[in-house]
Amino acid sequence: MANDKRGQACPVTAEGGRRVIGVPQTLADMLDNNAWKYPDETAFVWGDRQLSHAAFRDRANRLASALHRLGLKRQDRVGILSQNSLEFHEVYGSCEISGFICATVNWRLAVPEMVYIVNDGAPKVLIFEAAYRDTVAAMKPMLTSIEHFICIGGACDFALDYHDLLASGDPAGVLFRPRPDDVAFLIYTSGTTGRPKGVMLTQGGQVAAAEILGSDMRNCAADRLLIMMPLFHIGAKIIQLAQHWRAGMVVVQKGFDPEAVLAAIASHRITVTHMAPTMVQSLLAAPAIEGADTSSLRMIVYAAAPMPVPVLKHGLRVLGPVFQQQFGQTEGVGTTLLAHQHRPDGTDRDREILTSVGQASPRVGVRIVDDQGMDLPAGEVGEILLTSPGVMKGYWNNTAATLETLRDGWVHTGDVGRLDREGYLYLVDRKKDMIISGGENIYSREVEEAVITHAAVSEVAVIGVADAKWGEAVMAVVVTKPGVTTTAGAIIEHCRSLIASYKKPSQVVFVDEIVKLPSGKIDKVRLRRLYGTATTKET
Repeated sequence: MANDKRGQACPVTAEGGRRVIGVPQTLADMLDNNAWKYPDETAFVWGDRQLSHAAFRDRANRLASALHRLGLKRQDRVGILSQNSLEFHEVYGSCEISGFICATVNWRLAVPEMVYIVNDGAPKVLIFEAAYRDTVAAMKPMLTSIEHFICIGGACDFALDYHDLLASGDPAGVLFRPRPDDVAFLIYTSGTTGRPKGVMLTQGGQVAAAEILGSDMRNCAADRLLIMMPLFHIGAKIIQLAQHWRAGMVVVQKGFDPEAVLAAIASHRITVTHMAPTMVQSLLAAPAIEGADTSSLRMIVYAAAPMPVPVLKHGLRVLGPVFQQQFGQTEGVGTTLLAHQHRPDGTDRDREILTSVGQASPRVGVRIVDDQGMDLPAGEVGEILLTSPGVMKGYWNNTAATLETLRDGWVHTGDVGRLDREGYLYLVDRKKDMIISGGENIYSREVEEAVITHAAVSEVAVIGVADAKWGEAVMAVVVTKPGVTTTAGAIIEHCRSLIASYKKPSQVVFVDEIVKLPSGKIDKVRLRRLYGTATTKET
């Protein structure tokens, strides 16, 4: 083994001195691998701009070098506040290749929430999109760790210019390399059970997660991935890494717009994309879907929530057998319901499997345990535990939460579910979303599945609300289909015919839109704040 200028062992070089990368151990290895094997192939497309794998690696090196000259060392944090962009990926890449930690900030949060996240992660630099200049200016006096502000795409009197800074860097990069156990990303959870927690995801763990997901997706170098989910969450980031595990092309959009998605699928011959089920529903409802050229599309990976069967059937009719479900958390990958397992018109067993979130992905373990941590037999309901080489290292600055969630390498997800005898995992509820009414456990997902089958219902979320007699009562928050009306009584009676009477909603609220987190998950914490004391309302 020869030694490179970074002082670590590097693989033997081939003829002509070109570096040969073996099995990637870090995300830096992946970047180098793609730049050597596929230097001229497109890594990213952003509007009219394209970056090859070699150019992307070089720009990541330049940015890492420039940040190092500002005083950053291996495992220092780099904050990023931006909507999706090519520059967002470059910031990620600079951390991947150097061993800095990319600490993302959710731009949809309120200023006090952003301040908490930035101060908790304590980055030395904050890179931000010019659109958030005023937001950052308001936060600036409250930020305790930031030594340098860097602005993307516009002038700012208190910040360095991103593109000038990148141009000043050395394309050879920095004199240090990441290690497999180094933290690569600090990504904050949605905060559904309290303050957001910073999930530490390692270099080696993310390589493993990319391989696991890429295997399930059957990725190859010829694939073309469209990303529009927010890059500050792990969903969009890990699917990009899975694509680059095999050096495929990634087309980036700022956010979700159905018309723009359909146009990109046609113009870029997109083969794979990633959406929340609510996005799929919007896509199928878009007028442009009629006559749209989606013939290149082989897979839509959906996550964050189950797909309502009526939406799935509609999607299969319009787009073909392209749907594949992923279940997991920021803390670790989980299960997959493969495309060929989506058979809503098949046998009774096929339809039962469709209500699951699939089986454990390669190198993933799944268990169901009781409150004492004992494994439960097939069919019994308990907490879902996950393990894989891609699980988190822990929570940043939160040892107590780490010890509670990560035990002996197993992530205690807080989700309630069951496994059948073939290893299919069925989600029942979040532990904290379970409703206890009159001493009976009521799982909100079961009620939601009953409500959604009503002909007038487009979307539903079920929550528990305080009740003087029963402790908690079941409330359904409902969005009706365009131009369709119904009543609370009709919804309740519909549910009475499908589930036990004590499980049916006692209250129904009709809304224009159900509040969601940026990941696409329904924000039940906010729903309980909004409607927790409401009474039954009818349209």
